[in-house]
Amino acid sequence: MTDKDREATGFQEQAGYDESIDLRTDFVMVYGLNDTTAERIARWREAGYRVHLMTGVSWGTYQDYLDGRWDGAEHWDDAQTTADGKPILHGESVDIPYMVPTFGFTEYLVQKLRPIIGLGVEGIHLEEPEFWARAGYSESFKREWQAYFKEPWQPPHSTPEAHFRSGQLKQHLLSRSLDRVTSVLRDEALSQGREVHFYVPTHSLLNYTQWQIISPESRLRTLPSIDGAIAQVWTGTSRTPNVYDGKVAERTFETAYLEYGIAQDLTRGTDRRMWFLHDPIEDHPDRTWEDYLANYQRTLVASLLHPGVSRYEVAPWPHRIFNRPYLREGSTERELIPPDTATSYLIAMNSLRDLDQPDVRWAHEGPRVGIALSDTAMFQRWSPGGESGHYDGLQDALALEGREQLHFSDFYGLALPPLYEGQRVAPVQLESVIDSPDALDDVDVLVLSYEFQKPLAPSIHYALAGWVNRGGSLLYVGNGADPYHEIRSWWTGRYGTCADHLAEALGADPTRDDIQPIGQGRVRFLPARPADFTEKPAELVSALRELAEAGGHTWQPTNWLAVQRGPYLIGAVLDGTHVVEGTYLDLLDPHLGVVRRRELGPGDLTWLRDLTYDDTPLLASAGRIVDWHETAGTITFTCEAPRGVPVTTALRLPTPPTTVNVTSTYDPDTHLLHLTHPGSPTGTSITITL
Repeated sequence: MTDKDREATGFQEQAGYDESIDLRTDFVMVYGLNDTTAERIARWREAGYRVHLMTGVSWGTYQDYLDGRWDGAEHWDDAQTTADGKPILHGESVDIPYMVPTFGFTEYLVQKLRPIIGLGVEGIHLEEPEFWARAGYSESFKREWQAYFKEPWQPPHSTPEAHFRSGQLKQHLLSRSLDRVTSVLRDEALSQGREVHFYVPTHSLLNYTQWQIISPESRLRTLPSIDGAIAQVWTGTSRTPNVYDGKVAERTFETAYLEYGIAQDLTRGTDRRMWFLHDPIEDHPDRTWEDYLANYQRTLVASLLHPGVSRYEVAPWPHRIFNRPYLREGSTERELIPPDTATSYLIAMNSLRDLDQPDVRWAHEGPRVGIALSDTAMFQRWSPGGESGHYDGLQDALALEGREQLHFSDFYGLALPPLYEGQRVAPVQLESVIDSPDALDDVDVLVLSYEFQKPLAPSIHYALAGWVNRGGSLLYVGNGADPYHEIRSWWTGRYGTCADHLAEALGADPTRDDIQPIGQGRVRFLPARPADFTEKPAELVSALRELAEAGGHTWQPTNWLAVQRGPYLIGAVLDGTHVVEGTYLDLLDPHLGVVRRRELGPGDLTWLRDLTYDDTPLLASAGRIVDWHETAGTITFTCEAPRGVPVTTALRLPTPPTTVNVTSTYDPDTHLLHLTHPGSPTGTSITITL
């Protein structure tokens, strides 16, 4: 296997090749289908990249399909439509609607993508399969409803049941379309003697639920021609406000941590690939460079606290990072990326290739708390008498009524209290307990509620009962007030709510409010509204602590969430202060400075390389290091980086070098050699004489 075969890092770009955006990752995703696609693919391949293609699967420049140039018939009735008859448009466009994935549109996608197979791409990414919760009124959707449910269409927001069923149908249509496109194209590639992999870049289930969007999510685990996914988590999603301890605020780190946590369940327990996305800029063009960097680092560190994933999309759109001007704090003038900021981004991007570390050690070995989240939460993002809107920025959010609904407080009420206790919290995809026997192997205490989601099959409860009997601890939270309990489904008629069937499967009494032993495990039914814990989290924390301790775990509150992945220490302070001591290289410092003692305050985070972990000479760099050679008297290598970006590299040498052919400094106390030079994608040749 060559260094790039694992495809540990990549980026997406719709612009043509440019040395200023040549990040030197393992692969590039050339974005979009137009008359320049073939040329762009060829040029990025010539620059040494493994090349994939990415295109939107629910929206794109597909006007030839809409206006009838494709097959002689207009297809605007395939646009996702709201109750007032207006199409839902992407961004600020006037003619790019989100599409209903009908058979016709799906076949159009197949034919548009078919020529890509001949261009020799190694992967095709079908980005963001999305269906808005407020949609469902187009003529094409009405026809799909009749065909799927065998009964007349109902306005999706007329009743809770109609809304829930609308969500089920939307997920089915998206999954059907993905299955058809990937299966046909994979077969055609194989017939040509080619192997092409298919991936789905998608927001997290948590974000889609909060933003009121339907997506396939758990279906991606089982669609046969899908080879993996990209978890599109970035500041644009994780800055979405939520409520904790009665306060509405952006909690970028905490939200990103939970988003990355649920996203990894799209591939966990399978042989499919998962990349975590970071975005150094986000879609909002009017923030400052300082704001972009600080929030990028919050999402970066949040992702690194999930050691089960070690592949990353290091940036979407490097052109907008390195070639567009943005504001600086205290200034009204826009300017291109500050040199130190560019160096910081590149140090992180290049260090990410080294995160596949088998040695993983947590700073705090408390109970592992899982928060169950189901696809069906996406189907319930509306309540009778409420407004089905969508989250489109803080100002729109504040203008809408129903804070709990908007901020998805039912989920955050369960997830944030144990997270702020410093526990290892991880959302769990509820559907995975059926198809993955080890889905709960890393969970000690599972929190479940059906007040904002529902189990699609009774088999989920039998799987949960088996896990509890083997020693798991389950906390069910709910008071049965959710109107969606009354929709037509497998539990209605025989059970008051689906929680009653859960109790039956466990052999427990749901009316008791205490811990009930079940086999080697235990369950407690807590009759409360999950959203209440965003205002008063103490009761939930007490119930979780009691369950954890009954299972033999020690519940020790801490303000320091940290993990060691090989030589890398990654950590964040949730509140209060924490002191880090040792001998470290600071990977968030553009100058790669040494840290021996650092006091971290509330919200501070860190990514350090432990200099005592091993004696590796190459420690970190803002460039990609290739062709490394050591002899008794010299070290030579080539450092590749985007054109003009200031590159810093840190090496460890036992003695000062005799000569170095670029600017350098040597510290005899730490034995560190720092090199600096301008970046060049074709590489800067470095020679060090010892």
